[in-house]
Amino acid sequence: MDYRTKEEQVADYLRERIISGVIPRGSRLKQAEIAEELRLSITPVREALKLLEAEGFISGDSYRGSRVVPFDAASSAEVLTLRLLLENQLIRGTAEKITTEQIVELRALAQEFAAAFEKGDRAAARWVNYRFHRQMYDIAQMPQTLHFVQILWARYPFDLINAVESRGKDAVEEHDEILSALAAGDALAAMLAMRKHIESGWTILKAQSAKAGSVLLDGTNA
Repeated sequence: MDYRTKEEQVADYLRERIISGVIPRGSRLKQAEIAEELRLSITPVREALKLLEAEGFISGDSYRGSRVVPFDAASSAEVLTLRLLLENQLIRGTAEKITTEQIVELRALAQEFAAAFEKGDRAAARWVNYRFHRQMYDIAQMPQTLHFVQILWARYPFDLINAVESRGKDAVEEHDEILSALAAGDALAAMLAMRKHIESGWTILKAQSAKAGSVLLDGTNA
């Protein structure tokens, strides 16, 4: 049974679509369209948007409505540090609680992710990647920590990282390392594999930024 209020359910729905990239950065969110899509009244949608604005997912005003916040390069290095700290706690909790059945479910998602990248469907791959990490962290049963991590995910340049040509193959291998550690019941190995996974995407993106002579993600010039 779902004990969440309607506004919490709407907020979760929109939050997941923003993080996964289904709703792109800069997109305008229209209350009436969301309400119609979810077959709800305007009230829970309006309250959900207020919640997402307080969390930093969207910005808005009374004239132009709500819009998904654009990527903030200057804050990305800080977000990376916080992700490493909090996701380290989550993967440790998962390693302590995960079952064989849950390993099988996660492997299926990892295979779905690999298949999407193989077909060149980056949008599908990003959506499955979100589901993979969300489902894996749910196992830790640390809802407050996961909530803060999702807020960090909204500020992280997953769309830019996934656009790097070599990232798909690397991510597939890193997912396998994480799952192998979890299957072996090795919490330390799982934590190290997750740290490698988070940092490798960041390293690739910074290298690409530097190569292009663009502004680096810590806000300094390449």
